[in-house]
Amino acid sequence: MSINIHTQGCKRSFGLVLISLMLVAGLLNSNATAGEANPHDTKQVEQGRLIYKQFCAVCHGENLEGQANWRKRKSDGKLPAPPHDETGHTWHHSDNVLFGITKNGLVPPHAPANYKSDMPAWGTTLKDSDIWAVLAYIKSRWSTKTRAIQAGINVKAAK
Repeated sequence: MSINIHTQGCKRSFGLVLISLMLVAGLLNSNATAGEANPHDTKQVEQGRLIYKQFCAVCHGENLEGQANWRKRKSDGKLPAPPHDETGHTWHHSDNVLFGITKNGLVPPHAPANYKSDMPAWGTTLKDSDIWAVLAYIKSRWSTKTRAIQAGINVKAAK
């Protein structure tokens, strides 16, 4: 009897783990909404690629590589544009934080008051769906492992 209960518990746990992994991989919801950056939605990713190329690549690089010495402040006290590939810290942040920074610039609550940055607020230039598309494009360039880690950050941020 206890073996059967243990087996059922293991099956239930395995099922929950499998569903969680599918959610992380984006397999249960392949259609992105206006408030989601879905790296598996090829239409959203392509839209994001075009917008990124037009508005973001000039600072963050054609290949998401960022500017040289992005961790070292320039003479004006500002940091160079960071990479959005896996060598940077973009994937360390939740989608909502990345959306907020892109839409509003590096201002509170995403930066200290009076923080000096060359990052513009794109909210008056780009629609929300455009910003989500850019984030989907950036995420599409990360490895499965990095996307899974960042999905976990999204889950924690939603709590």
